[in-house]
Amino acid sequence: MTVSNSNCSVLVLGGVGFIGRHFVHHLVQNGLASYIRVVDKALPQTTYLSESHKASFEKVEFKQSNLIHPAAIATCFEREDGSSFDYVFNFAGETKYSQVAEVYQERIFHLSVNCAKEAAKRKVKVFVELSTAEIYDSDNSASSETSKIKPWTIIAKNKYKAEEELKKIPGLNLVILRPVVVYGPDALLGLTPRLIIGRIYQHLNEEMKLLWSKDVKLNTVHVDDVARACWHVATWYETRKTTGVPIFNLADKEDTDQETINRHLRSLFGIQTGYYGSVVSSFAKLNLDYVMEDVNEKHLAPWADLLKSSDIRVTPLSPYLDEELLYNNALSVDGTKIERETNFSYTVPTLTQAKLREIIDGYKALKVWPTDVPA
Repeated sequence: MTVSNSNCSVLVLGGVGFIGRHFVHHLVQNGLASYIRVVDKALPQTTYLSESHKASFEKVEFKQSNLIHPAAIATCFEREDGSSFDYVFNFAGETKYSQVAEVYQERIFHLSVNCAKEAAKRKVKVFVELSTAEIYDSDNSASSETSKIKPWTIIAKNKYKAEEELKKIPGLNLVILRPVVVYGPDALLGLTPRLIIGRIYQHLNEEMKLLWSKDVKLNTVHVDDVARACWHVATWYETRKTTGVPIFNLADKEDTDQETINRHLRSLFGIQTGYYGSVVSSFAKLNLDYVMEDVNEKHLAPWADLLKSSDIRVTPLSPYLDEELLYNNALSVDGTKIERETNFSYTVPTLTQAKLREIIDGYKALKVWPTDVPA
């Protein structure tokens, strides 16, 4: 168990996932809690933890549990001394795309609601719910926390539905965070597939071309800042002077768009990048099933060749792109409210090549990234 000067007890739901593991590491490294319990259906030993994260997980209590069952949720909240956790952070929920609607209903909506009800029942001081900025109307105008809601992925629809239900739970001390594209070491989604595809085009010695245009917004936030924000709002909540449920977007200062990312890919891999433009892209949207099959077929075979040449037999990394992510949906978000109202500050304000290289280097250290040509 981690040793800390703080008497705070913390329950981290979904703590083995991408954001969860970084949050646990943040707690341990900074001695922020005297008691930390991490709950996840996946065992830490099976999820490609980095060496530093392994060390942090050795200092917390881990409990394997499937949080879709209310009875299992109750046992996760139980402590030997009968006391309640001070803070509960919910990072659990389905993150894979292209599944049937019932999966998201069960593994996002019902999971969040049942966990929140248990937290309210046990009078938890703060319950932090990690939602998504994909709930906003998808255009290039920066969305604030009060902007039009129009979820454009099935995951986002269920996240927002959960948000609304959580607000109705009596006695729940709720804070909601809505991050944009979260990137950093251990990320499987977000910017990582673009890095993988960049590596593939380096291997193919071809130009990497994307749908739509260079100015389509794809705002970003580093996982370290997400982890810091989660803890920050939990400790801030008890001293806040406002009423109602606090909701904060999380987005860095970069105002990242497709060209921002492509600029880094060109530098990282020595490739050329381009865009198909609106006419070809609109035609592709009308024939998206065919386009998806063609794109993934083009990428999967050379990726397999790269893995084979590096003698990598198992990897969590894939260039596969899901249909929902190829629509012309901009993710443009204003992440300044959390700074104004809580004095939070972003430590990674811009998307840099060095931060993207950290993702690659992290996977190289785990021996799951091709290394036959230096990247």
